[in-house]
Amino acid sequence: MKIKPFLSFALLVLLAASTAAQSTNSPLDDARLAQLKARMKSFVEQGRTAGIVTLLGYRGQVIHADAVGYQNLETKTPMRLDSLFQIASMTKPITAVAVLLAEEDGLLTVLDPVEKYLPEFKDLKVKEGNSLVKPTRPITIRDVLTHTSGMSGGYPEAVGDFLTFYRKRDKTLADAVKLFAQQPLDVQPGTKWIYSNTGIAVAGRIVEVVTKKSFEQFLQERLFTPLDMKDTHFFLPASKNARVAQIYQLNDSGLKKSIIEPMRENAIYSAPEAGLYSSAADLFRFLQMFLNGGGFKGKTILSRHSVGLLTANHTGELQAGWSPGMGMGLGFQVVRNIEGMFRLQSIGTFTHGGAWQTYYFVDPRKELIGVLLMQRQGGGGDTSDEFNAFVSMACASIY
Repeated sequence: MKIKPFLSFALLVLLAASTAAQSTNSPLDDARLAQLKARMKSFVEQGRTAGIVTLLGYRGQVIHADAVGYQNLETKTPMRLDSLFQIASMTKPITAVAVLLAEEDGLLTVLDPVEKYLPEFKDLKVKEGNSLVKPTRPITIRDVLTHTSGMSGGYPEAVGDFLTFYRKRDKTLADAVKLFAQQPLDVQPGTKWIYSNTGIAVAGRIVEVVTKKSFEQFLQERLFTPLDMKDTHFFLPASKNARVAQIYQLNDSGLKKSIIEPMRENAIYSAPEAGLYSSAADLFRFLQMFLNGGGFKGKTILSRHSVGLLTANHTGELQAGWSPGMGMGLGFQVVRNIEGMFRLQSIGTFTHGGAWQTYYFVDPRKELIGVLLMQRQGGGGDTSDEFNAFVSMACASIY
């Protein structure tokens, strides 16, 4: 079977050139692709989500790209393949890439203590019962990228709860991280996996310190521009506002517009942990770089060694990730054993999701990439029916 033609000028422009030398026919037949589209459409018809964009890449080529439902329910604006999404925590692996780029420049190593670059972390304490004690060792950059630093999962009162801070973003990254450093660790470094937004923010701030550039500028120069990720931004240009999908809250009465605004006006906090807007096409480029061993269109963006380091399991047998059988790479969650294959993904698959039900994965064994984008609060978190169905259906036909 031949690959289906693209249905959008955006993908024609953005994905015209294959990023891998090998060409292939799609391993999914027409019936399978139609079933996948129908399944995603069913979630819209059930009122579980306003709209969904899905994309599959196989051996460097896009074999499926589809948009169903609405970008905005109130205006009945259709979802499009080039719609823009707040990808939330799918930003975290991109932050980890920034750290590895800085390491390749000789500016740091992931085993360096955080306090080497951020002196405010020299006086950290650890909660121990009703007391505060000294940590057994300093936290490292590797610790924060694997969520094993002991840093809290939430934000300190000084910046507000997650939704408040996410909406306002009224502090610089430097100022916010100084406040994060005032929080005691929940546990001793390296002893427990605690998903930490503040830890990833710390990693982003270290990139600023060692490169002497803003976090967003460094990523623009070293990753987004070389990968032609033209629709990936921490601070969205006003000219693209009309393409941003609205977030909806799912509750017992159906979908309601969220208090999270599509555009974050006057924001100054880049949020290395959760701050990016992006598109399916841009995320395909980012993920395909990993399958290419760090290269893109004949250029080396990231070394093959760094690709391996980012996507290896760094947490051993420690219980990590949101699901059984998962471990942590640097920024990515990694399928580490047979328990983690419950979505039919191979051992070694690396993934990440986002708060508004966005998700991507790379299965190197199958040479398969998947991107699912929607904008919804509620409905299952890591057990979301929508991306469980998408991943399982995508992976079932390739062995």
